[in-house]
Amino acid sequence: MHSNSDTFGQVGDVSQNNNYGFALTSLTSLFFMWGFITCLNDILIPHLKGVFDLSYSEAMLVQFCFFTAYFIVSLPAGALVKKLGYQKGIVLGLVIAAIGCLCFYPAASLHSYPVFLMALFILASGITLLQVSANPYVSLLGDAKTASSRLTMTQAFNALGTTVAPFFGAYLILNEAAGAISEQASAESVQMPYVLLAAMLLVLAAVFAWLKLPNLSVSDDRFEEQNDTENEGSAWQYRHLVLGAVGIFVYVGAEVSIGSLLVSFLAEPNIAGLEESNAAKYIAYYFGGAMVGRFIGAAVMQKIAGGKALLFNASVAILLILIAVFTSGTLAMVAILLVGLCNSIMFPTIFSLAINGLGKHTSQGSGILCLAIVGGAIIPLIQGFLADSVGIQHALLLPIVCYVFIAYYGLSGSKVKAVTK
Repeated sequence: MHSNSDTFGQVGDVSQNNNYGFALTSLTSLFFMWGFITCLNDILIPHLKGVFDLSYSEAMLVQFCFFTAYFIVSLPAGALVKKLGYQKGIVLGLVIAAIGCLCFYPAASLHSYPVFLMALFILASGITLLQVSANPYVSLLGDAKTASSRLTMTQAFNALGTTVAPFFGAYLILNEAAGAISEQASAESVQMPYVLLAAMLLVLAAVFAWLKLPNLSVSDDRFEEQNDTENEGSAWQYRHLVLGAVGIFVYVGAEVSIGSLLVSFLAEPNIAGLEESNAAKYIAYYFGGAMVGRFIGAAVMQKIAGGKALLFNASVAILLILIAVFTSGTLAMVAILLVGLCNSIMFPTIFSLAINGLGKHTSQGSGILCLAIVGGAIIPLIQGFLADSVGIQHALLLPIVCYVFIAYYGLSGSKVKAVTK
């Protein structure tokens, strides 16, 4: 593959590279924040389930509203970022996310589940705008050849956010709720944590509005092939991209489904019988495994092909879930938490395999893959219905179907082949 990255690498001086380093450091704080906020949903689900006396499928509307925002907002956000530029897109995304956090205050005061869902949708819309701005910006901050390693490293900070969040949520939300004397007081235990988050997001917005970041063009063409013969058509004609979109859909769906039911699963008498506030802390091990695995994966995948790593991790995930479903006690608990380690490399690997060789259709391909994150809305909802009808433990069989597809994608689905017209 011939790219313009070689010539780009010679452009600019040392100060520009330092500027890129500073910009990347600043951006890691964003990846941390949206990982943190996304993981808090796993605390909100059991909390709101208790406050509003919901079924599992009703409680999963938390994830449905959050991840539907990706599907609805991704394309308009892309158009907005094209108009405003990356830096202003980041600032606007932070402000919208902060407004979503502030909406938790009236939602709790009104004791209204629909208002909570609306607040989550606004919050997720801001996060989507952040993702659409920050992901390609990280890719463009330096040599195209090292773009995937930069993205994997920033994704590791995203996983750090998901590892820290359960402790924050357990102490400030579930502990407070457990000591509450009324349902209203229990609902209001989310007010201060989300006001605090809103304040942090607004501080970040002010910082990013003030920072002097490299002004990179949204239409930057360094990732387009110079010798691209496919001047017509679209990203949809590539089989490996379409299958990759399905891979992202089922991966996000599986990861979110397991995380969403984790507190309830560990509270089951035949698993660990933990109180909700204690069970919540174990979510940190699930997402902590993903963080550790990303650092390991970044090193290992310099020697092993992405497809093989994907096949191996998906196969181990299937085995671990089978153990979690058909055993009990500590073995089942450890097995389900270890699935997080298997998840670690899946998103960045599926993403990079899917956009491989797309040339001028790369940005369209990225947009399609971002839309596929809606799997986090749909698959948990199906699992919620299953948990209501067959119980939490057997509902975990659904993610196995997702990992079977991911294993197939690693084995052969990711091979670059254009669909015949």
